[in-house]
Amino acid sequence: MSRTPIALTVGLIGFALYVMVVVALADHVLPLHWALQFIYFTVAGVAWAWPAKRLMFWAAGAR
Repeated sequence: MSRTPIALTVGLIGFALYVMVVVALADHVLPLHWALQFIYFTVAGVAWAWPAKRLMFWAAGAR
């Protein structure tokens, strides 16, 4: 089996789970100071990129 369909499936499921966790945790962040909200949403908005990059390189067969 090709790596691409596996990576696509894992990526979509993983991203959906990631979004659900970030949204659930956001409920606890919203009452906090705006600066803490800014840090949380900045980190949460960028943190998915590193696992996605590794998954894409794996799917492409990069060594």
